[in-house]
Amino acid sequence: MSTQPLVLVADDEPRITKLVSLALSEEGFRVVTASGGEDALARAEEVRPDIVLLDIVMPDLDGIEVMRRLRARRNVPVILLSARGSVADKAKGLDLGADDYLAKPFHPDELAARVRAVIRRTSGVALEAGIVRFDDVEIDLERRTVTRAGELVSLSRTEWLLLQHLAVNAGKVVLHTELLTKVWGPEYHDDLQYLRVWVSRVRRKLGAKPGEPGRIRTFQGIGYLLDVEAGAEAIGADAAGALGASHT
Repeated sequence: MSTQPLVLVADDEPRITKLVSLALSEEGFRVVTASGGEDALARAEEVRPDIVLLDIVMPDLDGIEVMRRLRARRNVPVILLSARGSVADKAKGLDLGADDYLAKPFHPDELAARVRAVIRRTSGVALEAGIVRFDDVEIDLERRTVTRAGELVSLSRTEWLLLQHLAVNAGKVVLHTELLTKVWGPEYHDDLQYLRVWVSRVRRKLGAKPGEPGRIRTFQGIGYLLDVEAGAEAIGADAAGALGASHT
């Protein structure tokens, strides 16, 4: 069985799928193509690609809807392709959950580099996919669900992406800049206040009491850590303070 990454390319323009297929095949990727949104969903279910390239504008299902449905099934990296290349369009695509955004026309070398970068950046999620448990919380990284005391926890897309990255790196400090870049995009890499607000929301969803960090520990000026090992007595304000952490 080949170990080369498998790329699914979905675009209703045959010349685009042909160009992308040739460019990526020359770089050593395996490539399968789809002619539209519905076809992309069927092909993804059949071949389980390592990454998906989606044209945003397709006649049956647009790329955003296809991405949403793909992510509901499994956590596969997605690069959106679009003729719209403005900063606003790129930011919107990333905010909707894409791992990258590439404007047409693009150079084949840039396309291959972007695909390699996304696979490299997201490989940790694929390798560590499983279930993370602590207290009465269960995070299923494959199914993209969170339960607390057996009840499903409702999370927004942004809350899930933030928690997912912390869960994949459970027990490790994840840098502020890494979280901001992974969840919101590189243009947000310095927006610490924005990150604090969303971390606070996720803490509440996981059952942390007001004023306490719960299982998401803060390391001031560095980042956050999802603590899945500490006992209940070690995750309150005193324990975080002892490690030089802040609850903000």
